[in-house]
Amino acid sequence: MIHSMAGGNLKDYGIFDIAKVELLEGDIGKVIYVVSTFKDLKEGDIVLIPDNFNIEGVKAKVLRVDKKVHEQNFPIPIKRLKTILKIYENR
Repeated sequence: MIHSMAGGNLKDYGIFDIAKVELLEGDIGKVIYVVSTFKDLKEGDIVLIPDNFNIEGVKAKVLRVDKKVHEQNFPIPIKRLKTILKIYENR
């Protein structure tokens, strides 16, 4: 039986821009993935991302930007990723 015919709803997956960043403060050198809402973000940019221990956030360098990543195809749940707060400087 098809799930949607049983009264359930299929999940509507989103499309996101995902950036791979290297932390420059706090856990220096740690590489993480974050969601980007900035269309002009590019490799080499310095960005501010939220941190659990620093209220103002921490600086990170963008190593790679993947545009239009389908939520279902990304190995980490999107809701677990942090979102870039602002771009400090473009390089």
